Amino acid sequence: MRLPSEIVVDRFLPTARAMLATELADRGLTQQEIADHLGVTQAAVSKYVGGEVTTEKRFSEEPRMQSAVDRIATGFTEESMDAYEALGELLAVIRAFEDRGPICEIHEEEVPALAGLGCDLCVRGYDESVADERAVLSAVRKATRLLADASVMVGYVPNVGTNVGMALPEPDDELDVAAVPGRVHAMRGRIDVPANPEFGGSEHVARTILAANSVDASVRAALNLSTDEAVLDAARDRGIDPLAFDAGYDDRPERLESAFRERGAVPPVIYHEGAFGIEPITYVFGTDAVAATRLAIELVANAEDGS
Repeated sequence: MRLPSEIVVDRFLPTARAMLATELADRGLTQQEIADHLGVTQAAVSKYVGGEVTTEKRFSEEPRMQSAVDRIATGFTEESMDAYEALGELLAVIRAFEDRGPICEIHEEEVPALAGLGCDLCVRGYDESVADERAVLSAVRKATRLLADASVMVGYVPNVGTNVGMALPEPDDELDVAAVPGRVHAMRGRIDVPANPEFGGSEHVARTILAANSVDASVRAALNLSTDEAVLDAARDRGIDPLAFDAGYDDRPERLESAFRERGAVPPVIYHEGAFGIEPITYVFGTDAVAATRLAIELVANAEDGS
């Protein structure tokens, strides 16, 4: 656990001081004058100017930081800005950096549970509504780990890649569905998950989930596999009647929703046989990402056992 204020103290403040010390020295101020402005010792200024203090490039190379340092340095040099106004300049930069900026980026690196939340915790404070987002992201992360650990799945990842998606309760659009940006691919005999899940990270899987969810609100997740007759047979052996649908992308969500309503339910498995330029794909649904992934793994394992 690490607070964003710790990042401000440990990384932002040393970087800001080093940048200001260097800029003020370049403008002809003595080290003691710089120390008086920054509220540090002359020895500390010597280290800042001498490059002996570790700085964070994500702060020092940011235009907003550079502009603030230039304004403060000008104000100090021309005696048109006092410490109160300088603090205001730096606090404005900190607030901007905490709102999906470099402080947010570093915070997510050091607190992985925040990944994909866009620093909502820092910006909005703790909010019960964020709990659903965290639960969905956690479920998708767990599902992708299950997928990556299941070697039996390697041969069933489509050439275009697979994805595991899960929607928030009562989703409105693709931005309410979390999935892996860039999809999951089979590489050198294993499944590679390139990134943590994010909301809006999928298009086709997300639209398929939304179509299913519009008919059955309990269905909130899915993943896609290569269509394979043995897998479809394994589903039938479990009492699942896979639903075939047309491979075309035009109006697919509407066509799927209509097919689900005609069936009277959302079947756990749907598939198409492909078309020109479209790879044959099967979708496996679940109440959450983990349930959908576990069902897919079981179906593939059963198909492999029966082959």
